[in-house]
Amino acid sequence: MIHNRSALTASAAHEVALDCIEAAVDAAAPAAATKSTVSRDGETLTIAGTTYDLDEYTDVVVVGGGKAAGGVTRALESVLGDSLCGGHIVSKQAVDTQTVQISVGDHPLPSDKNVGATTEILETVDEAGTDTLILFVLTGGASALLSAPAGNLTLEDLQTTTDRLLSGGVPITGINAVRKHLSDLKGGQIARRAAPATVAGVLISDVVGNDLSTIGSGPSVPDETTYGDALDVFDRYDLAPPPAVHDHLEAGREGQIPETPSPDDPAFDRVTNHLIADNATALDAAAAVAREAGYEPVVLTSRLRGEAREVAKPLVAIAEEATATGTPVEPPAVLLAGGETTVTVSGNGGQGGPNQEVVLSGVLAHDGDAVIAAVDTDGEDGSSDVAGAIANTSSIEDRERARGALLANDAGPHLSEIEATVETGPTGTNVNDVIVLVVPAPSE
Repeated sequence: MIHNRSALTASAAHEVALDCIEAAVDAAAPAAATKSTVSRDGETLTIAGTTYDLDEYTDVVVVGGGKAAGGVTRALESVLGDSLCGGHIVSKQAVDTQTVQISVGDHPLPSDKNVGATTEILETVDEAGTDTLILFVLTGGASALLSAPAGNLTLEDLQTTTDRLLSGGVPITGINAVRKHLSDLKGGQIARRAAPATVAGVLISDVVGNDLSTIGSGPSVPDETTYGDALDVFDRYDLAPPPAVHDHLEAGREGQIPETPSPDDPAFDRVTNHLIADNATALDAAAAVAREAGYEPVVLTSRLRGEAREVAKPLVAIAEEATATGTPVEPPAVLLAGGETTVTVSGNGGQGGPNQEVVLSGVLAHDGDAVIAAVDTDGEDGSSDVAGAIANTSSIEDRERARGALLANDAGPHLSEIEATVETGPTGTNVNDVIVLVVPAPSE
């Protein structure tokens, strides 16, 4: 999986960190996640413990989107066989499927391709009746890949808004509160359009805390945010929306546009959402690999969030505490954390992503021998084409240059120069970031 692994294995601790990363991504792979939670026995389809009688439906279709949607769809095809009559998903990579059409879209900014594919998906949903079972596949990346501008908004309005939110350090919950109110399908609106069909959501979470209404901006989930909440996001982070976006949100706040469906909306009477994989899935797999290698694993959290360079500091402090006092674990140990950190770009910005900033900040702050690795499980860290990085304090020879690169949000080129970037290419899944700190025994 890691293309440049041989160049990264500088020690046994590096080897363990890389093993943990690969295990984490493997466990969250869409095929593995789907086959562990979806099964069929005769005409009974079971999804995460909920059963569906296929005899009750004339049509069974798969629709949806996300970076891992192709892999989930292929697994669903293998389970359903001839019972599946069609459907359409949009993903970032092409995947060979037998029955369901796949369109390749763009990410992280929406494009004409995304809008065209989403329009066709919505047509399929609109045609569904009481005898239709819709398997709605939703994974990380769906917020951009499933694009349907609301009202008189244009694709350019969505692109500009998304770009400003992403570069402004806005957390995913805030970004999605805005996206839901600029869309014709997000924020529960796919459920409204699908009614009275039965909808079974098949979700892989890329959201800290697994708030289902935030995954992919919650097309099949009730929305508790409002047009007013969306406007507040721009005020809170001192960002200016495009004029058309401001006018649309203001019209919604004044009641001129219907709100997204709330939890008591009857559109959800025949909707059930099933979470089949998340960040904890990845961390548990990494912990198992660490234990097999003779290291005591500790999963610190799957809810990590905040500015990447700042998040790194308490993590390395825990590693130092473990070395000094055996708290919270006696080395050799592996500390694991997951979630989604952010980068607030200063000045003209540089190249890299939050995971590369976590590693560079961590090794600069660390007073010890821990190996620090961090990756985005989708294989693309921020705007870069690498998954993340791995390093320890001995990796950094010129600390002044390294600090300058970090301050300039230019961690990527510096880490690449010292051969510390982790290269996987797109992994086909997305359950946020995984951070691994390997704390060797004092004798190592």
